[in-house]
Amino acid sequence: MTASMAFMNEELDRMKREGLYGNIRALDGPQGAWIKIDGGKYLNLCSNNYLGLANDPRVCERAKAAIDSLGVGPGAVRTIAGTMSIHLELERKLAEFKGAEAAIVLQSGYCANVAVIPSLTGEDDVIFSDSLNHASIIDACRLSRAKTVRYEHSDMASLAERLEEYGDAPGRRLIITDGVFSMDGDVARLPEIVEIAERFGAITAVDDAHGEGVLGRGGRGIVDHFGLHGRVDVEIGTMSKAFGAVGGIVAGSAVLIDFLRQKARPNLFSSALTVPDAAACLAAVEIMSESDDPVRKLWHNGDYIKAALRGRGFNAGNSETPITPVIIGEASDAKAFSARLFEAGVFATAIVFPTVPRGTARIRVMVSAAHSEEDLDKGVEAFTCIGREMGVIGG
Repeated sequence: MTASMAFMNEELDRMKREGLYGNIRALDGPQGAWIKIDGGKYLNLCSNNYLGLANDPRVCERAKAAIDSLGVGPGAVRTIAGTMSIHLELERKLAEFKGAEAAIVLQSGYCANVAVIPSLTGEDDVIFSDSLNHASIIDACRLSRAKTVRYEHSDMASLAERLEEYGDAPGRRLIITDGVFSMDGDVARLPEIVEIAERFGAITAVDDAHGEGVLGRGGRGIVDHFGLHGRVDVEIGTMSKAFGAVGGIVAGSAVLIDFLRQKARPNLFSSALTVPDAAACLAAVEIMSESDDPVRKLWHNGDYIKAALRGRGFNAGNSETPITPVIIGEASDAKAFSARLFEAGVFATAIVFPTVPRGTARIRVMVSAAHSEEDLDKGVEAFTCIGREMGVIGG
């Protein structure tokens, strides 16, 4: 390594001293309620596999069959030779599922935000972004070169004040928010956001990455949850969580989707979603369209473990969804708690700064429809024993 690259070792050493360095573990088997790591079996409480579809036989078989008939890679970007019939079929099914005129699929939820925000805004425009929005939104806002104005988290008075402040600014106004905030599990106040946007003539966009498969009828998302069809301009999301696969989604009007096909850089300059990924997502959306049983099971499990952890004295925040943040405090303590859990057979990673503010490090407990109550009871017992030993909760 050259001297000019020495800063990397210095930064890594600093992260280790401050307890911010992450130990990334590799799974030896499929994603599920229980997973294999380094030859051991662990209760999985940190996956976004909300509906347990990541290893569902119906999803796996669909992906295998698609490889046999269509191959693996699309071989090009969508606008040259990479659009395949399975992409179009998936987009039709997603639009129907979301109750939108049209949809486009991209390589990831991250790419979906990068596709939308810089395409709709530029240096003469203003973006109003919730202060706790996901990093992909923040990065997409930077790429747009628009003026980005943060409003206080879910504070509608703050949002209205910011819009008033820039009332005479030229160009377009875009309000962007997460639908479900992934670190705390709270839900955006979307009806009020829409009313404010309509009052000020702003575009509304919601990143529903943690809402799809969770909120709305059968997991159709936050727009369906609040009955706001036709009033939210852009729905952005991902198929890497509840869908159990990978890929980004944008849903909205036919004009919006046509515009993004022509303008969105991830669509123009990055190869299309692979065949097995598209097939897996297609199977997942069909499963979600057929029954809301997995969504109901997810919510039952979320309510069950949240009540159990709070009953043992843990601070589980103010989550409104199955996401359960167990607040520990300091990063080093959260890291130690996670390591102790792993020793006890529970895989639940620590979330620390800069992902969450300093002093709010946590173990984010993520359940799925694949967990049984017996699974969750084992997790709660491990949390309780370690919490008492470390003084996080009383004896």
